[in-house]
Amino acid sequence: MHGVAMATAIKLSATDHGREMTLEEFLTRDYESGFHYELIDGRLYVAPLPDLPADILEEWLYRKLIRYSEARPEIINYVTNKARVFVPGQPRVTAPEPDLAAYRDFPIWRPFRTLRWQNVSPILTVEVLAIDDPDKDFVRNVELYLRVPSIKEYWILDPRADPERPSMHVHRRHGKRWQQSEIHFGDRFVTRLLPGFELILDPRT
Repeated sequence: MHGVAMATAIKLSATDHGREMTLEEFLTRDYESGFHYELIDGRLYVAPLPDLPADILEEWLYRKLIRYSEARPEIINYVTNKARVFVPGQPRVTAPEPDLAAYRDFPIWRPFRTLRWQNVSPILTVEVLAIDDPDKDFVRNVELYLRVPSIKEYWILDPRADPERPSMHVHRRHGKRWQQSEIHFGDRFVTRLLPGFELILDPRT
């Protein structure tokens, strides 16, 4: 290389948790695998990837919502496990990434290259509880998702007692606060947000 040393980009990792970043930096940096990265209040939030039981729960509910969206596209027409939800009115960029998000009137008809996460917002977000950091889902995200007017419900699947017998914590928007309820393993769950949707809280169904 004619004596010129090539610089090697350093990948960000768990040791960079809390690092201040702009949105551009967050989107263009390289990251060490094995972790999940979010930009919260202009700082990097790093968490380990979920273990397999949590992934099973996520995939189970993902399939239920996908089937519903195919049957009732006028209610939700897009479901993803890769969403980035931008929280409005924050002094620094805050964009949590829920395990699942469902959208109404998602502009799927537009040219794909024109679509940006900043311009869409879900009506439903779901998290499988992060066992190593429950405050992320029970405290941080409860507050953040309430600040997103489009989000009408926020569900938390809780596998702590037994991932095969989870419970689910449901947050329903009521004015400027959440109304909360808990769904137990084996219970039948319905919601006015998704007419005709029925969930038996059993990941083997």
